[in-house]
Amino acid sequence: MMNESEDIGQQRRTFGLELIRSVPQGFIETAGSTFAMYVAIRVFGAPVWMKMVIAAAASGGLLLSLFTVQIVRRLGCSVNAASVFVWCLSAVGFAMAAVAGESVRIYLAGVCLAAVMLTVGAPLISQIYRKHYSNKVRGRLFSLAGVVRAVTGAVAGVGVGAWLARQGDDFHGLFWFYSGCCLAMAGCVFAMARVTLGRTSRLKLFDAFKHVSQDRAFRKLLFCWMLLGMGNLLSFALFVEYISNPVYGFELDADRAGLITSTIPMLVFVVCVVPWGMVFDRLPFYRVRVMVNVFFFAGILVYYLGGTYLSLCVGMALHGIGRSGGNILWSLWVTRFSTEDNVGEYMSVHSCLTGFRGVLAPVIAFSVAGAMGPGIVALGGAGLILLSSLLLIPELRAEARLSR
Repeated sequence: MMNESEDIGQQRRTFGLELIRSVPQGFIETAGSTFAMYVAIRVFGAPVWMKMVIAAAASGGLLLSLFTVQIVRRLGCSVNAASVFVWCLSAVGFAMAAVAGESVRIYLAGVCLAAVMLTVGAPLISQIYRKHYSNKVRGRLFSLAGVVRAVTGAVAGVGVGAWLARQGDDFHGLFWFYSGCCLAMAGCVFAMARVTLGRTSRLKLFDAFKHVSQDRAFRKLLFCWMLLGMGNLLSFALFVEYISNPVYGFELDADRAGLITSTIPMLVFVVCVVPWGMVFDRLPFYRVRVMVNVFFFAGILVYYLGGTYLSLCVGMALHGIGRSGGNILWSLWVTRFSTEDNVGEYMSVHSCLTGFRGVLAPVIAFSVAGAMGPGIVALGGAGLILLSSLLLIPELRAEARLSR
């Protein structure tokens, strides 16, 4: 048993390493949000199906993350070792993209492997937070590391975009850098105190889904979140395509594409995440959920239907406000609806369904955009977000009655 001073020392050490890890993670997040897709479009002229695969890869990892913790339990390895393994595989994926040369298929395989591995291990770092951070400060420490990631991503969106614009078709150095960032992340988590889970003799991969049938409120929220998430992801899948593909009229270069799709939302995140956290703590959940939805709804319509460079910036800023609040809701909402023992199981169902819609949405988005244009995708996505909000009216009324 550790005494209190040892617990505090371990918490400080973990937090220090987590702050360091947040810097390479902030760089890597620009790959998923902007530059992996940008290179596919502008350098390789990738066909639609490849763009769909790139857009869906991270969600595929999230879908598979339902099984990650159970597999670690079965193998009996530490959470740290498993995290190092998946991030090293991410480094291999980015290295494949870096050596792809003119082969779009090698590039595709590399960026998809990296994206899947970066998200398939998502539950593992949460397990480290649960072990090493006390309940009183866990949210605050998580938010501070999130600010570091966001600031790094904002700077990287401009800096990497400007560098890539000067390089022309020579993108390879960027993906070597991303590969190094994955190794740096792995080194940080390897240096943290070991976290182990109870070993099991068999896997029960789908046992968490029993809560869907047993908990009516959870079931309805999952359905509403499916509508909301699908609407958001339909639009998100085309953010880079819309401003990079000359077919749609903008054809922005890498630095301006990075500014719009990475830097602006990251800066907005830094400014808004703490206020949203205060709102989450003080207001009823359903009210906060609908408030966040309003920003998503407005941002999508302004971005796709405004038709100007300014509307792109404003739309992405509005969407970024929604994203900063949505990040808190996505991570913490199950703590409002689940008992302490079942939080992990509730979250695993939620993340699995997030991955499911994340895989499906790019296929729908690119198919519809190719046939009818991005504007129709935007209207459909905004309509799903609106419907999701309207379905929560009974819960909003119930909250209002309780607050009187």
